[in-house]
Order: sequence, then structure tokens, then C-alpha cells
Amino acid sequence: MFCPKCGSILLPKKEGSKKLLACSCGYKSTEIDQAKIKEPGAKKGRAVEVIEKGELETLPKTGAECPKCGHKTAYYWLVQTRASDEPETKFLKCEKCGHTWRDYS
Repeated sequence: MFCPKCGSILLPKKEGSKKLLACSCGYKSTEIDQAKIKEPGAKKGRAVEVIEKGELETLPKTGAECPKCGHKTAYYWLVQTRASDEPETKFLKCEKCGHTWRDYS
């Protein structure tokens, strides 16, 4: 229910043995019997599955040589690390050893 004076939501309040709905502007309503106050229940959902790091790689792959182990395939992603008028930085991660490096070209 909403306050007829200011339009704010009326909150349940107890004054002595009386239950009423009150507003922050000072309005009080004794018509609490009309209002039904419900607490939101806990939603039951599916359990969250934990996936170990490295078990699922969703990044795209490209042909790039790892400077650490020499492997020819790496995952990559782009990040805007500088001003918006400059190109983004390409990060690469070796598929084999997990070494990460930057490619500024």
C-alpha cells in the first residue's frame, strides 16, 4: 500500500498493542487488515558446478610462437590498456605451458 499524501510505500509499524501502516511523512493508517505482508522465500535452484582452472578454455586460439617453450599455438584476448584513440593490447597465453605475454602489433 502507498501513502495517499506523498505516494511513498507504507511500512508496518506497531504502537503499543495496535498494528498499523506508517509513512515517513507522518501519515498513519489503521487498515492493516487489508494489507498482506509477505516475506520473499528462498528460491531453490540448481547446484553450482565448479570447473577447475584450465579444464575449460573458452578463449580463441591463434598461431603464435611462445617465447618460453616454443609451442606454436596460443590463446588470445584483447584489452584496451591505453587511451581510446590508440589500438588495444593483445594478450597471448601459451596453450602448452601457460606463459602469458603481450603483442603490441
